[in-house]
Amino acid sequence: MAGWYQVKLFVEHASGVSMDALHVLVGFMLFIVAVTVVRRGLGSFVPWSAVLVVELANELYDLSVERWPSLATQLGESTKDIMLTMALPTLLLAIARWRPGWIADAGSAGNGP
Repeated sequence: MAGWYQVKLFVEHASGVSMDALHVLVGFMLFIVAVTVVRRGLGSFVPWSAVLVVELANELYDLSVERWPSLATQLGESTKDIMLTMALPTLLLAIARWRPGWIADAGSAGNGP
């Protein structure tokens, strides 16, 4: 499984995008894919949970492969990665559940009273 770590490093260096930004982008992409695959709306906890499970598995993998001098710093970095990955899925989930008009029927935007 050390190959997964190498793939992540390759993507970071080849894209020129920081690992933090990649967490945000991949979290959003995974959420959209999960919504499509499970055929649930943005307001469903099922796709959100799928992203969380994938991200937690990724962070557990990172913790098993990397060894930092300070465990506290490494755990803090993992926590940050989880928060960055889940930020947009959580925002979309919240909007879909509590302000669905913001994303529903976007074609009628501006045509209201």
